[in-house]
Amino acid sequence: MIGPQAAGTWYDDMSDNANGPAGAGRSRLDWLRRYGLPLALAVIFAGLSAATPNFLTAQNLIIVLRQISINGILAVGVTFVLLTGGVDLSLGSVLALSGVVAAHCAHPGAWPLAFPVVVGMLVGCACGGANALVVTRGRVPSFIVTLGMMTVARGLALVASGGKPVSNLSKGFCLIGGGEALGIPVPVIILACVAALAYVVLRHMRVGRHVYAVGGNEAAARASGLRVGRIKCFAYVTCGALAGLAGVVLAARITTGQPNAGIAYELDAIAAAVIGGTSLSGGVGGVGGTILGALLMGVINNGLDLLNVPSYYQQIVKGLIIVGAVWIDRGGRR
Repeated sequence: MIGPQAAGTWYDDMSDNANGPAGAGRSRLDWLRRYGLPLALAVIFAGLSAATPNFLTAQNLIIVLRQISINGILAVGVTFVLLTGGVDLSLGSVLALSGVVAAHCAHPGAWPLAFPVVVGMLVGCACGGANALVVTRGRVPSFIVTLGMMTVARGLALVASGGKPVSNLSKGFCLIGGGEALGIPVPVIILACVAALAYVVLRHMRVGRHVYAVGGNEAAARASGLRVGRIKCFAYVTCGALAGLAGVVLAARITTGQPNAGIAYELDAIAAAVIGGTSLSGGVGGVGGTILGALLMGVINNGLDLLNVPSYYQQIVKGLIIVGAVWIDRGGRR
């Protein structure tokens, strides 16, 4: 149903006739899709190391990893949805709602430390499940459904917080976002665990292969007996759960549950996945590429900050990178 090429790489199988100018062009584009991202990271690392001595220091690299942890968790989650051929625009709002609810449960002495984490993830699961229900049963495009959820979740976050930050969080809870273990920030450890688990699910479990199959050809997957609705539900609930986890980590990091947190975070998460080779058409991509995409964006943002480049120029650079990644993906699929 699905071969290891589709599930195990960031690119399509373009092993057909590579002779002639068209075939040579496909081969070059295929090579770019395979190795372009690691090569770009290496070039950027070398350039920034030469441009500013503060970039390639252990302290700054830890800062970069801490900065990308939230976006990385979100990007891993949205990779599941993108692989099925859908999209989730509600990530930022679900993050805010989960962070607010978790913060309400994280006051000193109120509940055990694990409780607000579990509650925050359950809130994300509920939002993801609602998205999946309307997408699969109502047959409404995921773009519209998640756009509506983006507004609903943001409104619920404002209602749950009364329009004000939720503060007075326990020290143990705040360590989730600001603590360290063996010199490594806890959010980075959480991201590593999330990425490793997602990699195992997508590469070595049946449900992961089914996710690729649905995104590659939904009609063929349905004709083969796969329960497409359940697989899509799994993808959206997973995405929502990780958005909830990201909301918990962010609330612990800034020591408040902010109802206005996470604005436009979904764009950065989707950009990281697309830059990492996950196709917007579904069926192609992987967690490894997504993490590299998040790292590329984090390194660029950090480097531009060190070079004192104004933030609005950073937005221009980010937009050009996204357009380039989508162009490479579209060209390769043609």
